[in-house]
Amino acid sequence: MGLFSALFTAPLAPLRGTVWVAEQIHQEAERQHYDPGNIRRQLRDVEAARNSGDLDQEQAAELERELVARLMESTRRRQP
Repeated sequence: MGLFSALFTAPLAPLRGTVWVAEQIHQEAERQHYDPGNIRRQLRDVEAARNSGDLDQEQAAELERELVARLMESTRRRQP
């Protein structure tokens, strides 16, 4: 049966490969999105933009809330 199942599922191999690549890209994007180092760097960038006047207080506060929420989610994801 192994030979027959291999012959019948062979046309699906490109699809399985595409799905695997998409899963790898998704995992890497999530890793970067929830990386505490990246989030802290973005928080520093927001603070610098606020100090330089590129962002007003309201915009900076909203960005900081989003980043802190991501940082908290990052911490939650790392706990067993």
